[in-house]
Amino acid sequence: MFDTSALPPFESLVDVSKTSLYISLAAIAFNPTFWNIVARSEYRSKTITKIFGGNAYYGCYALALTIFSLGMVRDALYHNALQDQPGSDLIPKAIAQPLAAALFVIGQTLVISSTWALGVTGTFLGDYFGILMDHRVEGFPFNLLSDPMYDGSTMCFAATALWYGKPAGLFITAFVYIVYGFALRFEGPFTEAIYAAKAKREQKRE
Repeated sequence: MFDTSALPPFESLVDVSKTSLYISLAAIAFNPTFWNIVARSEYRSKTITKIFGGNAYYGCYALALTIFSLGMVRDALYHNALQDQPGSDLIPKAIAQPLAAALFVIGQTLVISSTWALGVTGTFLGDYFGILMDHRVEGFPFNLLSDPMYDGSTMCFAATALWYGKPAGLFITAFVYIVYGFALRFEGPFTEAIYAAKAKREQKRE
């Protein structure tokens, strides 16, 4: 049986008194909440499309730029939070840093290859704008994972934590995993409903 008494106390690994920790967690929670709310509003009321004079593509590109920018801010806040957190040699650098490098490469590969396979509109909620793909993407990396973008992003959070030897980063990574899990509970069924409606329309035409 694993002896947990050998582990250092939680407060020595994660400094919960740092405001930057909570700002990072808030940014992580905000981003998927924001894009789900905005995308559903677009689907139901064409909120963004109307702003761009009825052009769904312009609206989708604008949302894509917004989501990408929010992601950059989130990542910067995460790095800032790690700087305020205590380091630890719980996992030796000789192990942690090669593992971090491997995780980061795999994570980035999943994110970039997903974006390449889906395109801009497929990646950034184009289906909510009525910009639907002709068929489901089944090639790499979707032949390996159901949600490679979320999985890859989570890996990159973990990689950063391991590289800098910051246990708080692994705590934040666990929060990322939970937040993405909740987001998928909303996104998955809603997206399936959009394509089910498309299939019904096509059947009626036939």
